[in-house]
Amino acid sequence: MIKTAINNQQTLLNVDREIVELFQSLAKKTAELEGYSQGEISFALVNNETIQELNKKYREKDSPTDVLSFSMDDEIWGDIVISTEKVIEQAEEYGHSVKRELSFLIVHGILHLLGYDHQTPGERAEMRQKEERVLSELNIPRD
Repeated sequence: MIKTAINNQQTLLNVDREIVELFQSLAKKTAELEGYSQGEISFALVNNETIQELNKKYREKDSPTDVLSFSMDDEIWGDIVISTEKVIEQAEEYGHSVKRELSFLIVHGILHLLGYDHQTPGERAEMRQKEERVLSELNIPRD
């Protein structure tokens, strides 16, 4: 079983039952497609100020980012931090729903926890294909 926990530290998105179920279904589907049946993931929803502090501390980049992943081990996969300000901004920029952008970042973060990266064009293409497969299988299309 894939266990998820959400630490809500922001006020822009309402973390209701639907959002909690979205996190759970995305984690379960990503794990399933990657061949995992057990694991724990902690999510934190934060504002730009908080994610910028983390980005500066851990990546030496003094700017807000959309998602950060902090890997742990095979049982407790790690922590994923998502800026809801960036979710809303990027959904508008890319012309799709907030749900779609949030879902993309959740899957993106989980794939980082599982060891995927996007430093090269090949890695980027592989990661993007995996992200799109999860979203497609859960019927979360680009609007």
